Amino acid sequence: HVHLVDSGGGLVQAGGSLRLSCAASGNIFSINDMSWNRQAPGKQRELVAAITRGGTTNYADSVKGRFTISRDNAKNTVYLQMNNLKPDDTAVYYCHANDYYSNNYWGQGTQVTVSS
Repeated sequence: HVHLVDSGGGLVQAGGSLRLSCAASGNIFSINDMSWNRQAPGKQRELVAAITRGGTTNYADSVKGRFTISRDNAKNTVYLQMNNLKPDDTAVYYCHANDYYSNNYWGQGTQVTVSS
């Protein structure tokens, strides 16, 4: 089993920056891909950025050039650096991981609010 803890959210003005962290514990050696997802009020949860165990990344078009996902396997942590934030980025952000047994794990979520 894998346990994920999200942190780093907050209130920021448009154009500002935040860095989210997701710390993994438990059976960490089984973790494969990790990602950040977000859900705004009244909307479906959507993928923001993903990173494989080997470091390959992909991003939603809406955040390309502004967000960067990174992974520190030694610290069992994945980060999301968010720059030039926009009010449309306001959402609850959730860390996700899957493992080699095709299990899926979610963090508890962290609120990001961007004021105009």
